[in-house]
Amino acid sequence: MAGRKTKAAVEWLTSVAPDPAACRWEWERDPRGIALLPAGGRWDVLILPGELGHPTLDILTRLVDRPGPVLADSGESRMGFFVPPGTVSRWLGTGIRGCGRGTWIVVPHPGRAGGGVRWLVPPDGSGTLTDAGLLELAMHEAAAAAAGEARRGGPEG
Repeated sequence: MAGRKTKAAVEWLTSVAPDPAACRWEWERDPRGIALLPAGGRWDVLILPGELGHPTLDILTRLVDRPGPVLADSGESRMGFFVPPGTVSRWLGTGIRGCGRGTWIVVPHPGRAGGGVRWLVPPDGSGTLTDAGLLELAMHEAAAAAAGEARRGGPEG
């Protein structure tokens, strides 16, 4: 089953490439296991700082069976949430970057470890994305919890 999901995920991801077949061929052979793919077609990506992204992902996974794909950089200081296309053009948020139409992102192969970027929630090939409204609610809850901890003097307090 995992092999079919990986193949479906690769097909879904590379479908946005200018030449999907060439992209797949190069990606499968790239020793780093990464591809540069355009955002804004099938998905946008909202990039959160890790200190907000991790608790946001924790909250999302309690709210839905499976959120959309989520990337993390090597130090997990930034996390990218795949959301519906067009989200970035309507999104306002301090410290949040958006990758939409006209931008490209580094994406690791879903079946193996990539160079510097990895999947926290890999795509399953079905096209599942994180609902932007739900992501916003989870971010607010995560930020409120962090603010409460800061007022109490940390997570122990």
